[in-house]
Amino acid sequence: MTSIDKIVSLAKRRGFIFPGSEIYGGLANTWDFGPLGLALKKNIKNLWWSEFVEKSENIYGIDGSIILSPKVWQASGHVENFTDPLVECQKCHRRYRADQLEAKDCPNCGGKLSKPRMFNGMFRTFVGATEETDSIAYLRPETAQAIFINFKNIIDTFHPKLPFGIAQIGKAFRNEITAGNFIFRDIEFEQMELEFFTKEEDWQKYFEEYLNKIRSWTKLIGLDQKYLTEREHKADERSHYSKKTVDFEYEFPFGRRELYGLAYRTNFDLKTHSQKSGVELVYTDEVGEKIIPHVIEPSLGVERTMLAVMCSAYSEDGERVVLKLKPQLAPYKAAVFPLLANKEDLVKKARSVYELLTIYPNKGRTNHQPLPVAWDDRGNIGKRYFAQDEIGTPFCITVDFDTLEDDTVTIRDRDSAKQKRVKVSNLKEEILEGING
Repeated sequence: MTSIDKIVSLAKRRGFIFPGSEIYGGLANTWDFGPLGLALKKNIKNLWWSEFVEKSENIYGIDGSIILSPKVWQASGHVENFTDPLVECQKCHRRYRADQLEAKDCPNCGGKLSKPRMFNGMFRTFVGATEETDSIAYLRPETAQAIFINFKNIIDTFHPKLPFGIAQIGKAFRNEITAGNFIFRDIEFEQMELEFFTKEEDWQKYFEEYLNKIRSWTKLIGLDQKYLTEREHKADERSHYSKKTVDFEYEFPFGRRELYGLAYRTNFDLKTHSQKSGVELVYTDEVGEKIIPHVIEPSLGVERTMLAVMCSAYSEDGERVVLKLKPQLAPYKAAVFPLLANKEDLVKKARSVYELLTIYPNKGRTNHQPLPVAWDDRGNIGKRYFAQDEIGTPFCITVDFDTLEDDTVTIRDRDSAKQKRVKVSNLKEEILEGING
């Protein structure tokens, strides 16, 4: 596996990820996503939504608020239990999570560490004009609670039958004590989460189904399977709401870490919110019996997925760096080059090919699917290939002098570097076949 430094360098050099607030010296655990990083994240989220939501008729999507009533977090146990042990170096004053330290002394300077004290990881803010106790609120540290408090709304408006799920993709915020490894651990991140509601006696069946679904997902996005392991939590590791949790762990360049989690949350959340809010959060079955469903929760982080994808995709072929992203995830599906940027006829023809692939259809052309395609006329062809390989573009299309004669172009495959001639009229079909095949 490549080093994390190479991934970080590539990410900044090619416009995937930039340090947050960089011109002011940066802000720990924050990152800005450039054009290609934004596109890669979007593709990951769209693919997850397609696989976990749109392909199932019994999954309902929501977009819950980032700031919820503080009563939500008191009821869920986050105010009391969402804490980590903090230690501080008495010499350099760096702070660390005690449960993640292997050394007894400060890893930075070797100084003596303080005794652990508990630190709540939720970001506190205030709602209203004054900063008073009654106006305290929190940025959500997870997306799940917005789903549970909307359970009744989904029941009342869509009348689903058990089993069914509620899903969302959204931001979460955690006031992390220590700097993470690149985008692995951020204070602001996105989660792709689904709460699947079922009868208690059926939870094991659906737990296994979602285990298999996550396994299939890791293959779909191109994760190197030899770096993936599954680990079931011991009783003393599980969250207070969980009776079974399995982590999907990935061997990152900095060590094996949790990538995804699958938890059996029982009916803890719905039962607790029912008791604390006074609102009945129940499902009434076909014979009129009221039950509080149990929950299976697959939780997947967007940034961690992105990092694992980039680590798995990164490869070096001599001096050539290739990001072998799955075509569905690649920011650009193809790049179009004129052989020479100073030849007007080649540039004009190349522009027409570019527009053929990217422009939305005219009226009546309903079968035209626009593609995200890059235009590149900088430097020589070799440098353009090199740049597109680094950002993971699956196909490069060159318009040359033969194109002007026979209306064919050269299409080059990213991974094999093999080239072939294709008719311009068949180009879109060739690319789509390569992406979907």
